Amino acid sequence: MTAGAGLAVLMVAACPFPARRGTPLRIQRLAEALAARGHRVEVAAYELGEEAGEDAPFTIHRPGGRFQKRTLAPGFHLEKPWRDLALARLVGRLTARTRFHLIHAHHVEGVACAATAARRAQLPLVYDAHTMLASELPSYRPGLAPLLRPLGRWLDRRTLARAQGVAAVTDDIRAAVVDQGFPPERVVVAMNGVELERFRPVPGPSWRLVYTGTLAAYQDVDLLLQAFARARAQEPRLTLVLAASEPFSRLEPLARRLGILDAIECVPDSFERLPQLLAGCGIAVLPRRVCHGIPQKLLNYMAAGKAVVASAGSAKVLEHGRTGLVVANGDVAGFARALITLARDPEQVARLGAAARAWVEAHASWDATARAVETLYERLLAEGRGRASG
Repeated sequence: MTAGAGLAVLMVAACPFPARRGTPLRIQRLAEALAARGHRVEVAAYELGEEAGEDAPFTIHRPGGRFQKRTLAPGFHLEKPWRDLALARLVGRLTARTRFHLIHAHHVEGVACAATAARRAQLPLVYDAHTMLASELPSYRPGLAPLLRPLGRWLDRRTLARAQGVAAVTDDIRAAVVDQGFPPERVVVAMNGVELERFRPVPGPSWRLVYTGTLAAYQDVDLLLQAFARARAQEPRLTLVLAASEPFSRLEPLARRLGILDAIECVPDSFERLPQLLAGCGIAVLPRRVCHGIPQKLLNYMAAGKAVVASAGSAKVLEHGRTGLVVANGDVAGFARALITLARDPEQVARLGAAARAWVEAHASWDATARAVETLYERLLAEGRGRASG
């Protein structure tokens, strides 16, 4: 399939949109890349978002045609079920009055909102799998893991049963989908891209660390604070910048007990300021232990030419010792050792950062993501034409 093929794609975003975090960001950038390749893309989303998206190269539809500048934190919210119900009705109306070639639904909620409309309109349904709920749900409430893990497996199976194709963000997710019995020829890996033009590799001091994004419990920032306290006991110069999307109040008591509160600088999480923020730091950290998908912050760190220290569960594309340092999940002492090693070796910081930047330049563009998705579209549509002619 080539640019200009002119498919009409309805994307379903059961989330605030646009918004500067994982799921909505992937939807936005993929929609932009597909539009740039000549496809007509329309997005059905919540009436919430960080901006209206009026200048986007695709159309955004919202229940009732309303927009409210507000977002929701990741995870379950009591208001999401009724928002999903309104979104499902919207998708049904759109597919009844407009011709689409297929529906591309993101995450489990997106598939739930799109499945009935896809069946009625006889449209192929693509599931954009950002994670697997069997592993993600327990990370939100570890104490309820014995209940949440089987619930997640059931939801994963139910979601896959409704889809004709899967765009998996990582090889890990593709393997998990195929293990569930989904036909491997209808699963493609379509990794996230990164806005390379926004990030300029600028060397930062090796003793200045940075973490960006949410402080939710599943991000394991408490592990980071414990490792930082150990490292700082041996390298008192170390400081930590937290560019967070919510207040530090939940973690402040822990930082105070560890004696590191005065070494932590909290700033608002702003994508506009992110390149400048990363430029002022030498080491970027990613403590999250459980992550089937690929954290967008990891690709941002690499694009900025930072030396990355990451837990194995979220390291994904990092190669230990070449493009970053990878630490065993939950190994606080190991994480601290990695921080100390880099703080004392600016040359290694520079080498890892340069290799990380080179990797994303070669492998992480949104156009490549769109091309991978196009191959799946073409396969599903060809299968549909074959069935029709048969």
